[in-house]
Amino acid sequence: MLARKFGTRMAGRGALIVFEGCDHSGKTTQCRRLVEWLQQEQIPVEPFRFPDRTTAIGQMINGYLSNKQDIEDHAVHLLFSANRWELVPKMRTLLESGTTLIVDRYAYSGVSFTAAKEGFTIDWCKNPDRGLPRPDLVLYLNLTPEAAAMRGTFGKERYEQTDMQLRVAKNFQLLKESYWQEINAEKTEDDMAREIRDIVFNFIPTVKDKPMLKLWEDK
Repeated sequence: MLARKFGTRMAGRGALIVFEGCDHSGKTTQCRRLVEWLQQEQIPVEPFRFPDRTTAIGQMINGYLSNKQDIEDHAVHLLFSANRWELVPKMRTLLESGTTLIVDRYAYSGVSFTAAKEGFTIDWCKNPDRGLPRPDLVLYLNLTPEAAAMRGTFGKERYEQTDMQLRVAKNFQLLKESYWQEINAEKTEDDMAREIRDIVFNFIPTVKDKPMLKLWEDK
């Protein structure tokens, strides 16, 4: 067990672990399974999901994504960013207390989706999120948009069109950093979960004494 190997109350901060990838790549399922496994291992853990549709800002975003209302593209990008910033105090408090955060989507999705629209650059899209807590680890679930289109309820929300997802996937590749690890999302759900557990098992203890960095500011 992780708790036995590294101490039930591991000294130091928790890890910020983010799942990214195009729509229907399995992020939500793998986040849930990882959180459940860490709980079984008695590791303090808290799940987050962006956009967080429970807040006032998140409810506006939900209306936009579900095609119930239109919002100008620049404005909605800033709403997505504001939705992340409003949860930063809670995230920092948890991390500093030693709780590991498992996050379903983060700023990389915000940048990749908006930059896939006409007239937006990646640099402009990054600016509102500069200074957010930088993830310690990004697990990128790589699935072709064509394969994603064959899954479940693809096409119900605003951005779920194959041509849009192709542009988003290209933008994710441009955002990759040294702290990203790619997971083949064409594997079975169980195989992916095992691979992710192996990565996280070895990773969490490495961050406890490291400072929290700022996204797109600190190297």
